[in-house]
Amino acid sequence: MDMDQRWVDRSPRTMLETFHWFRGEGFGLIVEDLLRLPGDPRVVVEGFRLLPHLVKPLLAAPERAVWLLPTPDFRQAAIRSRSVPGEGFVWKTSNPARSSRNLAERDRMFTAHLKEETERLQLPAIQVDTTMTEDDLAERLSTTFRL
Repeated sequence: MDMDQRWVDRSPRTMLETFHWFRGEGFGLIVEDLLRLPGDPRVVVEGFRLLPHLVKPLLAAPERAVWLLPTPDFRQAAIRSRSVPGEGFVWKTSNPARSSRNLAERDRMFTAHLKEETERLQLPAIQVDTTMTEDDLAERLSTTFRL
């Protein structure tokens, strides 16, 4: 696919349904790497490939994992803070505004899916928004991990 076919012409739903990371591709490799690590010190692992239904069977206790669920505003603020206008893949399309909207909607749907899945599997999740400070998040994580 060219950049327009990937980011402009496809619906956000199709983008979500066909994104290989959202399907668990590569998850087994992550697990292999983690199993090679010593038990201490603790390790933080993050990424789109760590889907709740794949991680849960590996947990000795639910409080060993938490999913951070960014609000759309938080995600947009994060993207804006590290974006340089004219750079990045959306600028390589014929319609950067539409590709950005498609990407934002795809990510919103993915986060909604994670929220539903963590609730269904009774796994901890923390909604992160633009009002949350680093200290607030650290406190929530400490509580979740019983530190």
